[in-house]
This record gives sequence, C-alpha cells and structure tokens, in this order.
Amino acid sequence: MIRLIGIDVDGTLVGSSGTVPPQVWQAADRARAHGIQLALCSGRPAFGVAFDYARRLDAAGWHVFQNGASIIHLQSGESRSAPLPPERVAELTRIARNTRDVLELYSDATYVTESTSTWAREHAVLLGIPFRAQPFESLTGAVVRAQWLLTREDARRFAESPPPDLELAESSSPLMPDVRFVGLTRKGVSKGSAIRMVAEAYGVDLRDVMYVGDAGNDLPALQIVGLPIAMGNADPAVRAAAAHTVGDVDSSGLIEAIELAIQTR
Repeated sequence: MIRLIGIDVDGTLVGSSGTVPPQVWQAADRARAHGIQLALCSGRPAFGVAFDYARRLDAAGWHVFQNGASIIHLQSGESRSAPLPPERVAELTRIARNTRDVLELYSDATYVTESTSTWAREHAVLLGIPFRAQPFESLTGAVVRAQWLLTREDARRFAESPPPDLELAESSSPLMPDVRFVGLTRKGVSKGSAIRMVAEAYGVDLRDVMYVGDAGNDLPALQIVGLPIAMGNADPAVRAAAAHTVGDVDSSGLIEAIELAIQTR
C-alpha cells in the first residue's frame, strides 16, 4: 500500500511547457485525499519555482531539494543539510575560474555563480529568480551543493573520474536540452538518502514508498523504494531500475503514476 510518493521535477513534474498542467495538481489533490504523503524530490534548490511546487504538493510536509543536500519541512522551517568540505569548494572554485565552465554554488536559501554565459542566465530563468553574477565568496550560509552546467560530452568525461569524497548526480531539463546538470553533494548524500529520511520522518516503510523520476540523479531513490516508477522519457538506466514505466512527461505520465498509487489504497 503506497503511503508516500517522491516526485522529481524536471522531466517528471515539469515538461517542455515549463509549467505543471492543472490535471497533475488535481491528481495530487486526489492522492492526498486518499492519505498519501507527497514529497518533492528535486535537484533544484529550495527557492524560486521549486519551492512553490513543494508548497503546492504539501505546504506542511517534508520535501527534498538539491539532490538530497537540503531536506526541509515547510511548515516548521526545519532543515537537515549536509555541507560540502570547504577544501573541495575552494578547489571547484579554482577550476571554474580556470576553465570558464559554468559552476553554481548553493546554500539552503540561495546560490551564486560568477558566469555571465547564456546558460547561466537561462538557468536563472528556469529556477524562477532574477539573474545576477556574483563572486563565489559572496554566498551566505554553508555550501551544500555545487553544480556544473556542461555539454553531454563534458559531463560524460567528468563522470569517468568523479571526486572521491563527493556524490555525483547528473540530470537534465526539457527546457535546456543541450545542458547536462552535474550536481555534487557530500559523499553518501543523494535523493536515496533523502527519501529514506523523509519516509522515517513520516513513519513509512520504504516498501510503501513510490518514487517517480527520469534521470540519473533519481536512481539512488528508485533503487530503495518499494515501487520505483520511470517516466516514458526516462534515461535507459532509469527504465532498467523501475518496476513500471508510465507515459512521458508531456503526456501526463505522472498522473498515471499517481493513479497507480491510489489504486493500492
């Protein structure tokens, strides 16, 4: 019996339109009416439109941001964060300044990038916040996640030799199809560790958890829940890890997944 659904954002909740169809919110309302908890599980940070999505799913519940680096209870404001090692942040900063690749550093509440590239500007729009390039050192709060914006080829090369003390998660967005987002969190931190923590907070056995996703950063969660669901547009590895594949994001595949969860009640 499904009691909790973890829901990815890009490629799952949000498709090429950049918005969430009203029918998806209606399906979410039906799930809550059946006693099912809903948790946003995004690579995006806990501000901008992702925060609005979480509030729409459950304004008084737990939600996962930044690939598990930020786990926030919206009603109480409680945050369970895992900061990156300072020496690793300094190294990433040095690399970005040498290569000119787009690097973003995130705290729980905000982010900074020094890049003024088109990708950096487009990503700010995707996040739903104004763009402003700032020095990395201006970030307020602990750095909980770093993120590279890379080409598919560069992301593949990066994945061949990941930093040994960090967790790497690659994702994509239909709104920026040429970009691969390579997120870096503290070792052991992932959407999997986060959905486990959320399930424990709700007193839900992982066997009674559904997770719906489409990209590599969803794999750690898909591999531990009782009912892993892949979107029709999911990467091959995600489909292989799923027990069931629904329609793609632009065909309201998420609604299909939610209705499947409701049927277990």
